[in-house]
Amino acid sequence: MAVPKLRFPEFTGKWDEYTLNYLLKINSGRDYKHLQNGNIPVYGTGGLIGYVNKSISNEDAIGIGRKGTINNPYFLEAPFWTVDTLFFCTIRNKFNLEFTLKLIEKLKLEEYNEATGVPSLSKNNLDKIIVSAPTLPEQTKIAKIFSLLDHKISLQRRKVDLMNLYKKGILQRVFSRNASNFQVTNIGKIFEITRGVVIAKTDISEKQTNINCYPIYSSQTSNNGIMGYDSVYDFNGKFLTWTTDGANAGRVFYRNGKFRCTNVCGVLVEKYKGNSNRYMAELLNKYTYKYVSYVGNPKLMNGVMASIPLSIPPLNIQIEYSRVFKQLDKNINLNKQKLDKLELFKKGILQKMFV
Repeated sequence: MAVPKLRFPEFTGKWDEYTLNYLLKINSGRDYKHLQNGNIPVYGTGGLIGYVNKSISNEDAIGIGRKGTINNPYFLEAPFWTVDTLFFCTIRNKFNLEFTLKLIEKLKLEEYNEATGVPSLSKNNLDKIIVSAPTLPEQTKIAKIFSLLDHKISLQRRKVDLMNLYKKGILQRVFSRNASNFQVTNIGKIFEITRGVVIAKTDISEKQTNINCYPIYSSQTSNNGIMGYDSVYDFNGKFLTWTTDGANAGRVFYRNGKFRCTNVCGVLVEKYKGNSNRYMAELLNKYTYKYVSYVGNPKLMNGVMASIPLSIPPLNIQIEYSRVFKQLDKNINLNKQKLDKLELFKKGILQKMFV
C-alpha cells in the first residue's frame, strides 16, 4: 500500500491494492458484420468504425485494445458494440469508472504484451495487473479534475484542427488561381537539387544545447522534421527540403537558418533570389505526392523532383502569400504548443495523483 505524491488535503490514509480483475469485468467484443445498419456506435482499437442496430452493452465501459493497439484505453458511452480486437470493461465493484480509466492510462500495458508477434493482451495477463486505489469519494474527486482537464484538451485540439482546416481552405483558394502572368516551368529550372549526408549517431544530440544548436532534418515529418541537433551545419539561409524516402516521401518544408540534413532529405537551393519561400513549399506539396514511386520503399528522387512542372506567379505575389502562410503557421504552432503543454501537464498530474 502507498500514497500519491499529490493529494487533496481532506483525504488521508494509504491506498489499497487490487487486481485489475477485481475492479473490472473484462468482456470480449464480437463480429458485427451480420448486424444491420443503425445508430449504435461500433468501436475498435482506434475508436469509432461504424454503426449497427444492436448493442453489445448497455453499461458505460472502458475500451482496452487486446490486439494491435494495446496501450490506448478510452471511455465507451453506452449503448455500443465493440469488435473482437477490443475488450470492453465494465465496473465490477463500487469504483468510479472515469477514475479507473485514468488508472489504466497510467499503466504501461505493453509490458503485459504476449510474445505472439503482434501486440496482444489476454484476460489472464490483465488479471495479473496490481493497481492501487483510494476510497470512492477520493476517486470521484480525482475523476472530476481529469474530466475538466480532458475537456480543456479536447477544446484545444478542436481549435488546432479547425485552424488546420482553415489553412487548407486558404491554400485551395490560392492555388486555384492561374493568371496569364504565371510562369510555366519545372523545379530543375529554378532550383539546384541536392540532398543531405549520412550523419553518424554519435554526432546527433536528442536535445538542443548551446553547443548542439543546429537542427538535423530527416525523413520524418513530426516535430517539423527534426530528428536531433548537431554542433555543425551544412546549409545556411532559405531553402526548401523534402523527404526522399519512406512513408512520408514527397513532403516539402520551408527552411530558414542553419541546419543539416540526413541522406533521406533532399534540398532545393534557389537559383534566383526569393524562390525559397513558403508559397513554393505549399505549392510543391500540392503536386509532389503524385510523383512518388511506390515500387518497394516509397521514393521521390532528385531527377524526378527536377522534372515536376509548375505554374508559378511573379515573385512579389509569392512573397505576399508567404506572409499570409507564415502568420497562419504561427497561429497554428502557438495553439499546438498550448495543446502540447496541456497534454504534458495532464501527464505530470497523472503521475503525481496516482500511485
